Amino acid sequence: MIPVRNIYYMLSYAFQALQNQGIREADVESFDNASELYAEILLKAVSIQIKRGLRRDYIPKTELMSSVKGKIEVADSLKSQSIQRGKLICTYDDYSVDNILNRIIKTTFLHLLRTDIKMQQKKEIRKILIYFDDVSETDLLNMDWNFRYERNNQTYQLLVAICRFLAEDMLQTQTGGNKKTADYKDEQRMSRLYEKFILEYYRKHYKQLSPSAPEIEWQIESGKDSMLPSMKSDIVLSKGNRILIIDAKYYSRNTQVQFDKHTIHSNNLYQIFTYVKNMECKLQSIEGHEVAGMLLYARTDDEIQPDSDYVLSGNRISIKNLDLNQDFSGIAGCLDGIVKDYFTV
Repeated sequence: MIPVRNIYYMLSYAFQALQNQGIREADVESFDNASELYAEILLKAVSIQIKRGLRRDYIPKTELMSSVKGKIEVADSLKSQSIQRGKLICTYDDYSVDNILNRIIKTTFLHLLRTDIKMQQKKEIRKILIYFDDVSETDLLNMDWNFRYERNNQTYQLLVAICRFLAEDMLQTQTGGNKKTADYKDEQRMSRLYEKFILEYYRKHYKQLSPSAPEIEWQIESGKDSMLPSMKSDIVLSKGNRILIIDAKYYSRNTQVQFDKHTIHSNNLYQIFTYVKNMECKLQSIEGHEVAGMLLYARTDDEIQPDSDYVLSGNRISIKNLDLNQDFSGIAGCLDGIVKDYFTV
């Protein structure tokens, strides 16, 4: 179980905008669960967005009209015999707040009203919903959350991310999903936060290591790469000729068990090894380069936790765990220790 305070810290790093939303660290202790924390963040962030102005987009609309506006839908007008009534079916662009980003926020707030968050939070939600009167609801259960954020909608990134955390949790509960599915959804949700938190922690405190999450290229000697899967790294740190590739893993079980024997997840090990060897191959012309890899698991309650170092085919591969159920200074100390271990000569 991760303390609510630590979830707040992880969110703060993952979304730098959170630090400007007005939630003080001391306030976090008053939340009984993560949903209340997410709801509070969403309330404050949306309030700020309302002051800026809700995003508007040109939304295509088709309506039966008595005067021409936009494009006349001739075929539909003839088919409906609206011309005989002195009306036409027209399609036009309406500059409206009724876009998908605002729909997600409104629908999330409506779902929150049916949960066990604080009554004061529900009162604040009802006040905010007044600004969304012209916004439709949407289907969060089948939502494609992969939005592209640019300058004109960047302020919505935190809002939509929090909506996603809330929606996946609330909808799983309300649709009567079984515990196995619910646990899997929670694992996916926390996995995304865990990865982003570690990357942003290093970006804030270790700019000199150029933290990034690049796609690692396959070093193909022959054949086409059209069927090869992409190799999207979680965190890559580099200093001089030293490179460390970190694959952050958040699972309910950090080892695979067969015949009472605990071993590292084979797919995870194959993955990080492939990343390391392809990166090394790419840099083979650079004298003295060192490429290492690490699987960094979020620690679970299991008695046996991965904690090993290997040299495989000339490359250092480490399997470590990070305890998120401790004071945040301990979490930071562990992440700092990784840097000290790999990059201090």
